[in-house]
Amino acid sequence: MRERRKKEHVENYLRSTFVGNTLLNDVFLEHNSLPDLNMGEIDTSTSFLGKNVDYPIIINAITGGTDFSWEINKKLAELAKVFNIPMAVGSQTIALCEDEKCRESFAIVRETIGRGGVVIANLNAQSSIEDVKIAIDMIEADAIQLHLNPAQELVMLEGDKNFRGVLENIRNIVENLGKPVIVKEVGFGIAPSVAQKLYDIGVRNIDISGAGGTNFIEIENIRHNDIDFSDLYNWGIPTALSIIQTRNVSKDFNIIASGGIRDSMDIIKALAIGGNMVGISGEILSFLLHGGYDNARDYLEATIYKLKILMTLTGNKDMESLSKMDYKLMGNLKELATE
Repeated sequence: MRERRKKEHVENYLRSTFVGNTLLNDVFLEHNSLPDLNMGEIDTSTSFLGKNVDYPIIINAITGGTDFSWEINKKLAELAKVFNIPMAVGSQTIALCEDEKCRESFAIVRETIGRGGVVIANLNAQSSIEDVKIAIDMIEADAIQLHLNPAQELVMLEGDKNFRGVLENIRNIVENLGKPVIVKEVGFGIAPSVAQKLYDIGVRNIDISGAGGTNFIEIENIRHNDIDFSDLYNWGIPTALSIIQTRNVSKDFNIIASGGIRDSMDIIKALAIGGNMVGISGEILSFLLHGGYDNARDYLEATIYKLKILMTLTGNKDMESLSKMDYKLMGNLKELATE
């Protein structure tokens, strides 16, 4: 059942047509005609979960648990290794509940990347700490993503409808796991009130996964036979707004900015307004499935090259400089962020 659903999620993503608004277009970065920089010396490296990575990009959670997923995850892991960037696997619940062969589609990630790379496990935030430990051991993970997906679950035919006790469960995992915990939305954004609750229980790593990228209401709606949920497609907090509001809650947060990050302009804006890293999933998956490994590699190479161009044009030599740059907000984002 879960194996079929995971395959349907990938297939339905490719069939999805709704494009939300991240509000990143409402971020204005000033052009610098005198950057006093050599583009060849731009440093995009950073530290993430105690390891050095070459770029502030994470290949974010996509899939796992099927033969189809094994091939996808292997190619994604090869990309992560070549570019020395982190990779998060999709939800490992299927590997806990079904045939142990499902675990191979997750284990291939660490096998491919090697011990030096950053690999992140993934389970629902309602999972027990025992299952979290199994998920981490399965891929020798450096951290666990605990995903929050109430919007997806509520429209999913077989989804959970009871979310009581989730915050307390996250607290227990944070306090007793002994590994970094990343709390991750799945495409509808983190509100400042939620960020504050997470901060208060010790969470310091948040993947905001805002609205504007992969839309799991649409993906589940394609699977649904009885009720049309298309009027809910606009639900969620846009990516840019969620980044700014989460950063305003605390400077201590390590923010992964994801949700509709498609190109170098999205990346530099997301980092300028408060993100520490950016997560990309759907865009990489599309290039991979529509043109193979080489196509996805070319996409990443071009994106990174253009990121360096934009860093030069804004006078930022490295990630620290970029995090301190000035920016201006316009339109709806300005109105929402200053309320």
